[in-house]
Amino acid sequence: MKNNSNPLARIRILSLAIFVFAAILVSRLFLVQVVHTNKYSELADKQYSTPSGDIFERGSIFFKSKDGRLVDAATLTNGFKVAITPKLIIDPEATYTLLLPIISFDHDTFISRASKKNDVYEEVINHLSKEQADAIEALKIKGVSIYKEKWRFYPGGTLASQTLGFVAYQGNDFSGRYGLERYYNDFLSRNKEDLNINFFAEVFSNIGNTIFENDKKEGDIVTSIEPTVQNFFEGELKSIEEKYTADLVGGIIINPKDGSIYALGVMPDFDLNTFGKVKDPLTYSNPLVENVYELGSVIKPLVMAAGIDAGVVTADTKYNDLGYVTVNTKRINNFDGKGRGVIPMQEVLNQSLNTGMVFVMQKLGRERFSDYMLGYGIEQKTGIDLPHETASLVSNMHSPRDVEYATASFGQGIALTPMAAVRAFSALANGGYLIQPHIMTDIKYTDGSIEHRDYPTQPTTLKKESTAEITRMLVKLVDVSLGEGKVKLPNFSVAAKTGTAQIARPDGGGYYDDRLLHSFFGYFPAYNPKFLVFLYAVNPHGEKYASRTLTTPFINTAKFLLNYYQVPPDR
Repeated sequence: MKNNSNPLARIRILSLAIFVFAAILVSRLFLVQVVHTNKYSELADKQYSTPSGDIFERGSIFFKSKDGRLVDAATLTNGFKVAITPKLIIDPEATYTLLLPIISFDHDTFISRASKKNDVYEEVINHLSKEQADAIEALKIKGVSIYKEKWRFYPGGTLASQTLGFVAYQGNDFSGRYGLERYYNDFLSRNKEDLNINFFAEVFSNIGNTIFENDKKEGDIVTSIEPTVQNFFEGELKSIEEKYTADLVGGIIINPKDGSIYALGVMPDFDLNTFGKVKDPLTYSNPLVENVYELGSVIKPLVMAAGIDAGVVTADTKYNDLGYVTVNTKRINNFDGKGRGVIPMQEVLNQSLNTGMVFVMQKLGRERFSDYMLGYGIEQKTGIDLPHETASLVSNMHSPRDVEYATASFGQGIALTPMAAVRAFSALANGGYLIQPHIMTDIKYTDGSIEHRDYPTQPTTLKKESTAEITRMLVKLVDVSLGEGKVKLPNFSVAAKTGTAQIARPDGGGYYDDRLLHSFFGYFPAYNPKFLVFLYAVNPHGEKYASRTLTTPFINTAKFLLNYYQVPPDR
């Protein structure tokens, strides 16, 4: 019988198989020798090797400078720890006395641990320098050992503390607990397999996985936060907190066109390297995404833009301001209770008149007003990559009562997260579409690949011409009315609006008489904006209106950003 097999074909198939195997082997060697080189270097250092080989590993988080340079935000640092074998320690008191000149630690805790004669391993103190480790090692105390260790380190200390979060134990689970550390924990955490494995075992053992399976992706996180901008911005927030003894101050700097966040901060903050010293756990949370507020008059440009877009008002449309208006038997006043007579819509924004906003809402009608407002995305979460984002409270937009829509028109009765408000304001700045605010821009995977994240946008009902008109009105507000026109930037157009609102009582029993929330948003250069800045202060003291507390920090921030990024003048 004739054999039809082709020896040449078999050789080619075998050669291809060998080539594929060799390629995989080379890639594995690269990962082991280059990507994981630090791991094996640590194992090679036997002077202070950890018996289990279980040295903490975690991916890094980076800030990104304006020139694209990566700056460590959360990383690992090396050091040493002291552990004891209690059954080998003859005199705990004498051992403590020998160690005390080198390290400071609690006497009673050490004696308690050293007295556990059945234990073979008790950690005494962590985070020692090499000098301290060498000094202890030189004493050659029986039962006392030095081991290498790694721990999470935040070079900026307090910088972006609520945004970064930290890693900590919850029960036996040691992982990200707040901020980006929690949100991207799956990417940042590392496989806890025993590191004391044979070099060649790692090379060959995972070849099957390489060919047939996709391992869990691990990597480092690159953010859009610019460290110099973040540092400057936090300084401004701190100045507000201290000058006006506010309960809380927060702010966001965002690119209103693509949603990249350059800075966001909250005061009071905390040092990430000593987070355990914080007395109030609420300090760890991020109110920019977790808390909702009735923001007051900063909502008015959203309503005015809707009226312009629907064609029911223009900047020149006039109404007769009596200083109050009655809706469903409820009397709604201007902030000062005074009437201005017959005035145009531009003055409604300039003087922040509640009656004028009710006029616009009534011109729109309840249903159309609701459609426009919900079209800003305020009913949904923004999708920001931070944990525990909460939804805004906007049920008034579905109410059967006219008064609920009337109060919503000037920012009362609806409560937004600062992040949701920033997304809505961005639609005015960018021509009428919703962005997705985000912090992470890239993931640098442990296999050497890099994934760049693109974020979606979606249109609102606003026409571009309508956003251009509301921008023009807000620029005029800054040029003429804000600070009586004295804060106008001669070479740059700035669109902005302030807000002052009463703070609602948590029990639903109306509003505090003596507690206010101040807010401020603005974008610039107004007609082609690169930045949108939002500021707010909860219960500031000494000044009644946001125009007095937040204007200077906003203008300082605008000047800094325009200069730092060398933005060309637009007028």
